[in-house]
This record gives sequence, structure tokens and C-alpha cells, in this order.
Amino acid sequence: MGLCLKLRTSRVISAIVILGILTLRVAECRNNHHHHRDNGGKIEYPAINCRKHSAVLTDFGAVGDGKTSNTKAFNAAIQKLSTYASDGGAKLIVTPGKWLTGSFNLTSHFTLFLHKDAVILGSQDESEWPAIPVLPSYGRGRDASSGRLSALIFGSNLTDVVITGDNGTIDGQGSTWWKKFRAGELNVTRPYMIEIMYSDQIQISNLTLINSPSWFVHLIYSSNVLVKGLTILAPVDSPNTDGVDPDSCTNTRIEDCFIVSGDDCIAVKSGWDEYGIKVGMPTQHLIIRRLTCISPDSATIALGSEMSGGIQDVRAEDITAIDTESGVRIKTAVGRGGYVKDIYVRRMTLKTMKYVFWMAGNYNQHPDPNYDPKAIPEIKGINYRDVVAENVTYSAKLDGIQGDPFTGICISNVTITLTEKPKKLQWNCTDIAGVTSNVTPTPCALLPEKQGVDCAFPTDRLPIDDVQLRTCSAAL
Repeated sequence: MGLCLKLRTSRVISAIVILGILTLRVAECRNNHHHHRDNGGKIEYPAINCRKHSAVLTDFGAVGDGKTSNTKAFNAAIQKLSTYASDGGAKLIVTPGKWLTGSFNLTSHFTLFLHKDAVILGSQDESEWPAIPVLPSYGRGRDASSGRLSALIFGSNLTDVVITGDNGTIDGQGSTWWKKFRAGELNVTRPYMIEIMYSDQIQISNLTLINSPSWFVHLIYSSNVLVKGLTILAPVDSPNTDGVDPDSCTNTRIEDCFIVSGDDCIAVKSGWDEYGIKVGMPTQHLIIRRLTCISPDSATIALGSEMSGGIQDVRAEDITAIDTESGVRIKTAVGRGGYVKDIYVRRMTLKTMKYVFWMAGNYNQHPDPNYDPKAIPEIKGINYRDVVAENVTYSAKLDGIQGDPFTGICISNVTITLTEKPKKLQWNCTDIAGVTSNVTPTPCALLPEKQGVDCAFPTDRLPIDDVQLRTCSAAL
């Protein structure tokens, strides 16, 4: 009873902290200086491009009662607006109301704009979610081998797409999907909330996303992507509700996001075993900054485990995690091939963590038995600096692969304070090599102290950092 009460109390305290943070976030969003209203019912918002043409969802027969399906209205609206792509582009405004819909497809030179009191609701009717081919770098569906369902908001082979709003909401109504998944009733992979593939110049910003059936934002085979100012919320025990997953993407910036999830807040990926090796598209030149994460059973940022196309040049800074399993975690296995290298992390603040540093070379989930046992991943050049962590159970669990050590690990200027009952062995290290400097508690012998070392963090700017947002307006 005492333990139960204690657990419940700690959860309640966590919930109060979360609610406090959320209240602050909502106030921030509401007072966001980017959004200016004038009395003519116009709102200004930042975007990579403004649009010459505009329409409102209700022009296409949509009904915002939360019960009527609006799939046809969304598709008709976007089809009509796609005709303006070569004439300055178009935006579709979703006004206040609850807009129930199945999956719909975006178009190029297009903005989807949600009013602050607009809620897009994901349909609970499975027939509203068309089946689409499995991803070539995965070779099968993630939940089930036989296929996958299209995302709620889907786009492929597009250029210049903006999904934004005045902190409007997209609610995936995921709980029925989670129940079916847990009961083994699905023979297809659950839909994601937003999936953009084979696309360039993408912005997803200033929205609240809740209760996705599976991953929230999946960006794959794409480039020049900006994800900014998202609040992403799912129960901490919901299955596979990753926040943002950049997957085989180049030049991506994820910033100012607040994520509460049942899985990794951000999961960086690039394909699974022999399928990812064959496609060979890395995730590279990725910036993650000003992220706050709460995920008691998963990582703040995961690199892998599907990393067979490679992950290189990731820059994470100003990262906060509360009541989360680990900080920046590397997950891989024999059969993955690929690499994780040139990873740079600085200024992490972690409160109530199981692990601060965690690397695993034995993450043995495979798409099928045909993976190549000689496909050994290369993990090297992993840099962490300026980390403060409190109420920690394990400082580090770092397990490379026998005969394939993880090398070039650098950890500097780290202060970890422990829980009342910490694990005796604070640094558990096998098959790794590197250095540490000014780290407490004292690291393992495989990471010897080298005084005066500051682990690297690049000083050059990536092109995605120079993308300028324009001030656009929407008449509401």
C-alpha cells in the first residue's frame, strides 16, 4: 500500500509539474509574438512562404460537429487548391470546430492553417484509412509485416508545404488503435499522425498534437525540414507514440517543442537492416534545440535502432528532460550495418532519470531472418558536454558490440546527482573507448579522465539554420 501510494503520489506530483509546464506553454503559445491579430479578423503567422490564394474548409461542405466525416471535404479542398500551385500557391483555413476526418493527402506550394479553436479529429473508422505500400527502407510494416495505413495527414513527392496554425489541435483519437494493437487485433501497421515522404521544403509548426495512433510526425526521404513550436501529448504508457521521427532526412531543424510520450520524444532513424542498407539514405545535418521531454519508459532523443542508412552530424542543444528513462540514447545491433557518427550534444538538464548515458549494441529486433550477420554498425565520434542531471538511478550503461567497440566517445563537464537508492555500479561499460573530463560520479576505466578536454560542438552553421521565415496573414 505504501509503495502504491508513493508511486501514485510521485505520478500526481509529476502530473502537477507537467500541468504547470503545460499552462506556461499554452500561455507562451497564446502570447506568441509571431501571431498578431488585427480587428479585421486577420492573423499574422511565420512561414517559409506565403500564399496568394486562400479557401476555408467549410466552402467544401465540411461540418465541424465532431461526428460528420469530412474526408471528402478535405480531399476536395486540397484538390481544388492544388490548381494554384504554379500561381502563388494556396492555403486552406480550418476554422473553429471539431473536424472529423480520415486520411487526406497534401499538395505542393500549400499551407494547411488551423485556427486556435480548430480541432482535426482522426476517424475511428478503419475504412477511412487507405492501405499504402510499406516503406522501402523497412521492407515491412513496423507493427505487422503485411502493410501499413496512410497517415492522417500525408504527403509524398511534394515541394514547399506548411502545416501550421495559431496553436490549433490535431487529435488522432489513438486509444482505440492502442487497444487493438495491444490485443493483437491489427494485421496492418497503425497510421501515423503526419507523414511527409520524398519531399523538400517542409514546415510543421505552432500546433498541439495529441493521441496519435502511433508515431506523431514521421519525416522520411525528405530534405530542408523545419519543425517548430509543437506541443505533443500522449499518455506515458501509450504504445509507440514517438514525437518527431526524422528518418533518412537531410538538413532538418527541430526546435521549441514540448513532448510527453509513451515512446522516444525524438527518434532519429534511417532504415532497418538489409532494407535500410539497400536504400542507403542517411539522416544527416540534423539540429535539435530547446526540446522538453517527459517519457518515463523511453529516451529524450534516440539514435536508432533503425539506423542502417547511417546517422551523421546531429547537433542537439538546450535539452530538458523530466521523469524520462534516458537522455540521448544510441540503439543498434549486429545486422543493422550503417553508422552513427559525429554526434554532438550540449547543455542538457535532466531531472529524475533512470540513465543519463545509454548505448546498446544488442537491440535485436529484426524485420525478418534475412539480415546479414556480417553487417556490423560503426558507432564513433559521440560527444556530450555540459550536462546537469538530478535524481538519477544509473549514470551510464554503455554496451558496444564484441569485436566492434563504439569509439571516440567524449563526455565533458557533467554533474550527476543520484537517487536515494542508486545502483552500486554507476558506470557499466563494455566494448567502448573514449575519454572524459570533469565528470562526476567517476566514469568507468574504459573512459579515462583527460584533463582540460572540452568535447566538440561544431561552430559552422548548417543551411537549415539560415532559412528565413516570412510574415504571412490568414483571414479568419
